[in-house]
Amino acid sequence: MRFLESKLGRTFLVRLEHESDLLNSIKKIAEERGIQTAQFFAIGAVKKAAFSFYDQRAKKYIQEEVRGELELLSCLGNISKMEGKTIVHAHVALSDSRGKFYGGHLTEGTVVFAGEVSMTELMGPSLERKFDEVTGLNLFDL
Repeated sequence: MRFLESKLGRTFLVRLEHESDLLNSIKKIAEERGIQTAQFFAIGAVKKAAFSFYDQRAKKYIQEEVRGELELLSCLGNISKMEGKTIVHAHVALSDSRGKFYGGHLTEGTVVFAGEVSMTELMGPSLERKFDEVTGLNLFDL
């Protein structure tokens, strides 16, 4: 186990724009506020969801898409950097009108109906990501 100690910084409460892209909206919050490292959560509803599942054996993402009205039960994640670019790593849990659940790694293409985000900046060294040979993922470089 490796650690990076940080302290809580500013917290932002944001109402997302109708029909915006959820992933890109979260990234925009961080970039516009100069946030290098953060943790966040979001709730609301979406008109379409795009997410993926990581196949550990094949070391590749399998893309999924669900169209229609969905509740955004939870979206949890963090903000970090990789090669100078802002990286949003988030997972989503969603449900339809019948209570069927969907979820996975948030990708571009999730269209917001209504959404609220709480983002807390983490102060200290910038959190960087680096490719990990064992998993095939871009993980924290601690």
